[in-house]
Amino acid sequence: MALENSSLSVWPEIGKAEKENRRELVLQGSTVDKKIQSDGGIHPRLYSLALLNYLEISQCPSLHEINENIRHLSHLQSLILCRNKLTSVPQSIGDLKAIKVLDLSVNQLQALPEEICALSELNTLNVSCNSITALPDGLSRCVKLASINVSKNAISRLPEDLWSSSLELLSSIIASENAIEELSSEVRNLTALKVLDLSSNKLQELPSELADCPKLKEINFKGNKLKDKRLEKMVNGCQTKSVLDYLRAGGRGKGKGKQQDGEVNEKVDGGRNISKKKSATKQKGKKEADEVDELNRMVVRVLHVSEAPTAVTVKVSPGAKDVRPYIVCCIVKGMNLRQGNALKRFLAAQTKLHDEICAKRTTATIATHDLDLLKAPLLYDVRPPDTLKIVPLGRKEIKAAELLRQLQQEADEQRKQKKRQNVSGLHKYLQLLEGKNLYPCLVDAEDHVISFPPITNSDRTKIKKTTRELFIEVTSSTSLQICKDVMDALIIKMAELNKLTFDRKEDAGSDEETDAISGHSVEDPTSPELTILQVKVMDVEGNLKVVYPSKTDLMSDISNLTVIR
Repeated sequence: MALENSSLSVWPEIGKAEKENRRELVLQGSTVDKKIQSDGGIHPRLYSLALLNYLEISQCPSLHEINENIRHLSHLQSLILCRNKLTSVPQSIGDLKAIKVLDLSVNQLQALPEEICALSELNTLNVSCNSITALPDGLSRCVKLASINVSKNAISRLPEDLWSSSLELLSSIIASENAIEELSSEVRNLTALKVLDLSSNKLQELPSELADCPKLKEINFKGNKLKDKRLEKMVNGCQTKSVLDYLRAGGRGKGKGKQQDGEVNEKVDGGRNISKKKSATKQKGKKEADEVDELNRMVVRVLHVSEAPTAVTVKVSPGAKDVRPYIVCCIVKGMNLRQGNALKRFLAAQTKLHDEICAKRTTATIATHDLDLLKAPLLYDVRPPDTLKIVPLGRKEIKAAELLRQLQQEADEQRKQKKRQNVSGLHKYLQLLEGKNLYPCLVDAEDHVISFPPITNSDRTKIKKTTRELFIEVTSSTSLQICKDVMDALIIKMAELNKLTFDRKEDAGSDEETDAISGHSVEDPTSPELTILQVKVMDVEGNLKVVYPSKTDLMSDISNLTVIR
């Protein structure tokens, strides 16, 4: 591989990844940024790590460009280059044929190379928060594209081939806060489209064909000055179904959707009796379907923090901003972990979310705690590796620096014994903290560290079969929205699992001794309904940073999920 030679000292992170044939590498934060400043960019040896399938370089304001030698990382599936100050993307990015996730958000890009359209495996494209004026033509060649986020740019029109029927997997288009003047009637070609956000643009009309998107569940056109003021009022009220029904009727009865004028009034005179009979049959069938649907229904009830004066609060120390700045929390009541394999299923689901939506914990990390074992209020803090102490799951109390040393030793031994290049378990997340002088942690009122993301949480607050109420946290170094998305996914999964456990009526097993000690009732729940209690996250001065779930969270399109707010 003909890469340029350099007299620069190889960065330890790159040297280690090269020596251990790593598949994943994360370079982020002030330590890496200083190296970029002194070396004039990313060390060229990075581009020789041909085995990488995940590369993240983020939060480095001194990073203005990526070398064209990025083409040599041909196994990359995820390339995360967010929160830097990139002004351009090399054309050679089109050679990364295995790329599935490309995140170029929060940079200073004004354009994207056309070569991006050659990424036939691309599933997720995020170029939000840049200064892009136009997207390249040819995105229809990215036939596996499922999600595109171009919000907070300067785009005046979306390319025509973004509405191509070949994009049969495209389910989410986020294009808010641009200068888009028109939504094409060809949007009807996107049969998988579920989410469409064109809020805060320059739209004046919405095409009636939008109502012909069969799976569309969530639309947002707020902040557009529409000619039809009645429609604008509906749009600003976020009434998705009402808006689509209105468009289907054509707005004030003038439009058609897929129907033609003649079809609307066909057979009016000769078919009225037949219509009545059909209507009666339809009503009966609907009633039966509703009864079945009710049996399958999952209910999540949101309890607002104002309704719970003793609610848990979390304060965030100023230092967290430079280490792992984002955290959302909530309390879940009604989760039945006692019966059968309910606890095992829940832990397996959490692991799956870590691997998938959390991208193997690199974008976000979930931690669950037994609420009865928490001593509130909580503090989200940062501490030096030699000061931070925790009782990790299944281990004795230890300093964070020593824990990471032990885990690294275990990883090396595991690698030698099994003669493989990658490792499993929490060993794979060690690199996420490399080069950091402070580690993130969640601390209770007695100064016990109950969580050390993204590595582990404490054995002190470990959930078990007798856990009745859970405190859940999601942290991220990437974005607050990722925290919320992960929390949404987790709660929806918990609702599904709780319904499954309730329907199976599995034996709870014999935990009577534990129950007697804890004082918990062993009665089976009478309903699979979950209650989610909001948790406020504030700064140390008491100013609100985030509350979850808010009105805009848990906006699921799952038909049998009911969220009561």
